[in-house]
Amino acid sequence: MIGKETMQIPADTRLAEELAEDDVVEMANLTTAQTGVPGTIFISTAMGGHGPRVKYFLQPGRSQPSFSVAVADTPSVVASSLPLRIVRQASPQVVEWVSRNKDALLDFWYHGDAWTHPEVNDFIQKLQPV
Repeated sequence: MIGKETMQIPADTRLAEELAEDDVVEMANLTTAQTGVPGTIFISTAMGGHGPRVKYFLQPGRSQPSFSVAVADTPSVVASSLPLRIVRQASPQVVEWVSRNKDALLDFWYHGDAWTHPEVNDFIQKLQPV
C-alpha cells in the first residue's frame, strides 16, 4: 500500500519488454466487472526476472503505463510507471484484490502454463472481486 509519505518506487517494466522474452506464458486482462477494481488487472504465469505479481493498467496495452503489485502474504506496490496520485488512488483496491486471491494467483503463476484453456477459464471465474 502507498502511504502519505513520499515513496521511491522503481519504474515498472513495460509489458512489451516482459513479453519479448521467449518464455511461454498464459495471461489475461481482467476487467472491472471481473475484479471490482476500476481499470484492468493483468495476470500471468511466471514471466520476467521477478517474483509473482500482477499489473494494473488504466487502459490495457503493451506500451501503457502500469503499476505492479507483488502476490505475497502482504501484497504491496513494487514498481510503477503511473503518476503517484493514480497509484495512491487505485493501489488499495488492487492490493485488496490480490490479498483475496493470493493462493489462486500463486497457483496460476507457478502452474498455469500447464493448464488447459477450460482450466484457465475456470480459474478466472473463481477469482473473488472486491
